[in-house]
Formats: sequence, C-alpha cells, structure tokens
Amino acid sequence: MPEKEGSCVGLNESRLVVRKFLARPQPEGVGAVVRRSIGRFELRYFDPFLVLDEFSVTAPAGFPDHPHRGFETVTYMLQGAVKHEDFDGHKGTIGAGDLQWMTAGRGIVHSEMPAAQGTQKGLQLWINLSSKYKMIEPRYQEISSKDIAEATKDGIKVRVIAGEALGTKSAVYTRTPTMYLDFTLEPGAHLQQPIPESWNAFVYVLEGEGIFGRSKSSPVNAHHLLLLGSGDGLEAWNKSSKLLRFILVGGEPLCEPLVQFGPFVMNTQEEIDRTINDFENYTNGFEKARHWRSESGLTLDF
Repeated sequence: MPEKEGSCVGLNESRLVVRKFLARPQPEGVGAVVRRSIGRFELRYFDPFLVLDEFSVTAPAGFPDHPHRGFETVTYMLQGAVKHEDFDGHKGTIGAGDLQWMTAGRGIVHSEMPAAQGTQKGLQLWINLSSKYKMIEPRYQEISSKDIAEATKDGIKVRVIAGEALGTKSAVYTRTPTMYLDFTLEPGAHLQQPIPESWNAFVYVLEGEGIFGRSKSSPVNAHHLLLLGSGDGLEAWNKSSKLLRFILVGGEPLCEPLVQFGPFVMNTQEEIDRTINDFENYTNGFEKARHWRSESGLTLDF
C-alpha cells in the first residue's frame, strides 16, 4: 500500500527533513503538464494535504470541466493567467501572483483554462476538509497579487498566503487550520519560522537552492518536496549566490478516515458511492451541472 505520511503529535525542536522527493513532469488534464509531489504513488496523502501540483499549461491545453467534492483547492499563480468558471456562474481570471482559495464542499463543477499567450505556471494545493465540513456550501476567497500580505526582514521576503510570518498575517480564513508562506531568501539569508508543533509541514522549492533543517545539510534545488519531521519551526539558509524561493506549508492533521476517488474525497466508501451517484444523476449539490458547459467548450468524462 502507498504510504500515508504525517503524525498527530510534535516535539519541541527545530524540524528536520525526513523525506525528499523530486517532482517529475507528468501529463494531466487535457494537454497540460504537472509536477506532482503530494498525491503521487509514493505519497498519496500527507494529512491534511491531498495533492500538490506545480502546473504548466499552454493553450489550447488546460483543465476543462471537472467536478470536486469534500475538500479545498488553492490556486497560486506564478506566471501568466488562467480563466476560471463554474456551474454557478462564478468566473474570473487568476493572474500572476494572485490567489484563489476555493472550498468545493458539497460540490462544484468548474474549468481552469489559459487566459493569456504563452505558458501559464502556478501551484495548486488540495486541502482535505473534516467530515463536518465536507458537505458545506461552496465558497471562494480570491485575493489579487497587490492585496496579498507581504513582509521583509534581514534579506527575507515573505508573501503570506495563509497564516502568519514576520509579524504579518493573512486575511484568508482556513477551515482546516493551515499556513501557506511564499519565501524568497537573498544570498546569505537565514530564516527561522515557527510552525505549530502538532501540525504537519513541508517545503517545496521553486527557484535556486537552499539548505533546510540543519546548516550542514546538502543543498536542495527546484522542484523538490521536503517533508519535515516533528518540531516547533523551520530553519533555512541560502548559502548560494542566487535567490532562493520556496513555499512552506503546514496544516493541522485531521486524523480521520479517507477514501478518495479522483476529484471526490470523503470519509467512507459509502459516501464516495453516494457522491458518484449524485454527480451522475445531477443531485444533492450537482443539479446545475446537468445543462452547464464552460465557455471553453471542452469537457472531461468521469
């Protein structure tokens, strides 16, 4: 069986890297490419995180009409823009540096397609919801790049997507308690970032190379996922001559049963069976999917 990483307890010490993965390109959607780190065979689940994709998409490729239930998707654009639209009439463009925090809850059918020329790049994180929230009404939190909280200190810049860093807090509400921090370290910078001891946490390197956990550890470069062990914070160093950029993500484990069938994530097989039935019969949250098609005109079959 694939491993389920993570612990429900923590120790009062600086966190060390316990596992490292290189996220390799793979096809996803229609013609899109993703580097999947969480959600792949070796790491199906890192409670409460279901999937982390670094995606790259160029028109006409993309992620046409598809459903979700039982979790949240967090889309953070790094380059270019994608157009989002759903079966309830919600639509918009997520541009470079923008954030969309979507709570699928009981059900959303939507599409995500390129909105600009060239290659669009970003990150998408799936965060599980506890059983009491899986069937809530869908909602969105959308923040433009200029409105994302930022702070700088001693050669460190952070964009606070969720949680708090360098005395700056995000306005994003997280049903599953979560921190999501985008750090850039100048050469020579040293970071010490607190993390709640009971939370699971990971680093994903976007640019440059850095040292994490121990000052004498080997440097890690782009597209690597680092699972962090127990402790009350992360230490990171940029000992190179170039900028280091990475995200630090942490979350409170749900410690609940999990059954996943593609874009549906519930607690039992019976709930998954009901979800499939709801989607196929346009009921219990999927009613508007019966006659809806995105403007892209493309569909996926599930």
